[in-house]
Amino acid sequence: MFRSPRTARLRVGLVAATAATLVTGTAVMATNAQAAAGCRVTYTTASQWPGGFTANVDVTNLGDPINGWNLRWTFPSGQRVTQAWSATVTSSGADVTATNVGYNGAVATNGSVSFGFNGSWSGANTAPTAFSLNGVACTGGGVVPPTPPVQATPFSENAVGGTTPPPCSPAGTSATPSTRSAPTRPPGATRGSPRRCSTTSGRRASTASASR
Repeated sequence: MFRSPRTARLRVGLVAATAATLVTGTAVMATNAQAAAGCRVTYTTASQWPGGFTANVDVTNLGDPINGWNLRWTFPSGQRVTQAWSATVTSSGADVTATNVGYNGAVATNGSVSFGFNGSWSGANTAPTAFSLNGVACTGGGVVPPTPPVQATPFSENAVGGTTPPPCSPAGTSATPSTRSAPTRPPGATRGSPRRCSTTSGRRASTASASR
């Protein structure tokens, strides 16, 4: 069956566009499936006074790099946020959401971002303990750099250069020969005398012999 060149070109173009769409969709799905999440939050009450307080929040991203974040938590004692900096903070009852501002939205893996706020309280100012970053609970898990193991060096009393001194020889006897090879001495050097023991019993024996 005869097809005009224009019809053939249109058919080839449609096939190529469909293939490109399928490849793009697959890449997006793979990226989402491989995304890891994890975070750690440190909440600190910097100061407190009757009816008010100041808090600082440090967020560490332990997952993949993110560009844009929101941190959510619930005040256990019904506190309210009255002023914030380095984040846009909104509240709905005791539920709070802090969103990045323009200059701190990108957080690398193991990177941190901080913000603070002033708040009001009545009755109690209990710190929140549960947080979620971009919908994922912050439990301190995720990508943590491994710590290299420290290998202990075994101690040997016979090791050269150790702290244990060589055995000494009682007076009038020679030192026990060592099974180790003797160190090389420079030309012209002489062999030193064996180390002698100086003990109280030895001195007493010499004194007794002289008195006879």
